[in-house]
Amino acid sequence: MDMQSDFDRLLFFEHARKTAETAYATDPLDADNLTRWGGALLELSQFQSVNESKKMISDAISKLEEALEVNPQKHDAMWCLGNAYTSHGFLNPDEDEAKVYFDKAALCFHQAVDADPENELYQKSYEVSSKASELHAQIHKQGPIQPAMGPGPSTAATSTKGSKKKKSSDLKYDIFGWVILAVGLVAWVGFAKSNMPPPAHPPPR
Repeated sequence: MDMQSDFDRLLFFEHARKTAETAYATDPLDADNLTRWGGALLELSQFQSVNESKKMISDAISKLEEALEVNPQKHDAMWCLGNAYTSHGFLNPDEDEAKVYFDKAALCFHQAVDADPENELYQKSYEVSSKASELHAQIHKQGPIQPAMGPGPSTAATSTKGSKKKKSSDLKYDIFGWVILAVGLVAWVGFAKSNMPPPAHPPPR
């Protein structure tokens, strides 16, 4: 079931990425489209190797920054950008370098809360961002993070080397699962608002 769920997510966000790329050629100043593109890239990064994931997250950051250049008050782009910085930080084993990304993420989350104070998701993101460095240290004690490739709930459930790793794996799921599912929800809602039908699921075999 997890494999099918991941495959569906992969299909959906790859379709979303291609749709956004096509729309960008027509209107490069559409902040909503740029935000959806960045969100789709961030989702797809979870299915790549570490190096490819970092490249894809960097591309997502670029698109989200573009969206904010067009509309500096676009709080969902600020929030997605914070998640992109957070993801990049957790993939970086160096604590000092990771902290730079976490600080950028916290600033983005703070700006998103300022722009939309009633949004509980933004508030939660800002709250969790203060614990990022501590969680980073705990996670990297267990070994390097590998994004999920193929089956598995998300980046979170990576190194599972027996029951001793279960607590660490659960912690990773809490962090990455929450971040990525939240980004996915925003991207999904964004595409629904743009009246783009989701891709049809392949028939069961």
